[in-house]
Amino acid sequence: MPVKKPYRLTFRHLDQVIHVDPSQLPEEDGEPGSVLSLALANGIAIDHACGGVCACSTCHVYVRKGIDSCNEASEDEEDQLDNAPGLEPDSRLACQCVPDGSEDIEVEIPAWNRNRVASEH
Repeated sequence: MPVKKPYRLTFRHLDQVIHVDPSQLPEEDGEPGSVLSLALANGIAIDHACGGVCACSTCHVYVRKGIDSCNEASEDEEDQLDNAPGLEPDSRLACQCVPDGSEDIEVEIPAWNRNRVASEH
């Protein structure tokens, strides 16, 4: 599902908001327009041991608001999430989660993984 219109991506624990423009999506690790790709391009380093190819669960995040605007998790993503600690109904892999822009989203990185996340801002 491609990003169709502009939206805001908020990282709750960092109090950081990214204004996403679908015409200017970054080319970073993860699916184009993914939470991981957008985070990396904006100085938010989310651990992603596999390089954003859905082969681990280190980029596990919670989509606290706007999950309905995100693509559905693939079977591969669900298999990887089974290995993630702290799994919740709104858990996604940041490398695979691509919002379409139909609403703003809020993401939270699990507390157990926050010490691995750094913001350069």
